[in-house]
Amino acid sequence: MFYKSLLIVVVASACTHGKLHSTQTMTIPTPSVQVGVCGEPNRDGVMGKVPRVEHADRDLDGDGRPETIVVDRTMCTGDADPKNCYWNVFTHPAGECARYVGTFAGAGLEPLGSKGEDNMSDVRAYWRQTGNRLLLQSYRFTRGGYQIGEVLSCKRAADDRLECADTVR
Repeated sequence: MFYKSLLIVVVASACTHGKLHSTQTMTIPTPSVQVGVCGEPNRDGVMGKVPRVEHADRDLDGDGRPETIVVDRTMCTGDADPKNCYWNVFTHPAGECARYVGTFAGAGLEPLGSKGEDNMSDVRAYWRQTGNRLLLQSYRFTRGGYQIGEVLSCKRAADDRLECADTVR
C-alpha cells in the first residue's frame, strides 16, 4: 500500500511540468479594516504603528477623480530599490466616506487597459523575490474590492528576457 501511495505522489508530481515553484512565499499582512468599510487612508489598510505615508493616487475608474492609493514606507521590505510595499486603495463614492477596497502587494504597479466591475481598472503588481525572480500578480475589482487573479512566477533570463510560468496554488 505504501508503494502504491508513493507511486501516486510521484506520478502527480511529474504532471506539474511547465510550472515554476516560488522560491519565496509572500504573505500580505492583515489590513486594519475590511474591504468595503469606511476608512482613513492615512491610517487604515496595511499600515505600521507609526506610518510614513506616501500617496500614489490614480484615477482607476475613469471618472476624472483619482482614487486614493497610499503606502506606508515603514512596511516596505527587501534590499532592492524599489522595495516591495503594500499599496492601500480607497474609493470616494459621492457623498460617502472613503471606502477601503484592497491592498496591492508589489514594488511597482501598472494599471491595465482591462476593467473589472464598476469600471475599475485591473492592476498588475510585481513583487521582487530572491535570485533575480519576480512574482507578477494581476488584481481585478469584483464584489466591491480588488482581488488577486492571475499570478505568474518569473525569472530574468541571461539575455534579459523575463521567463514566466503560472504558479502552483
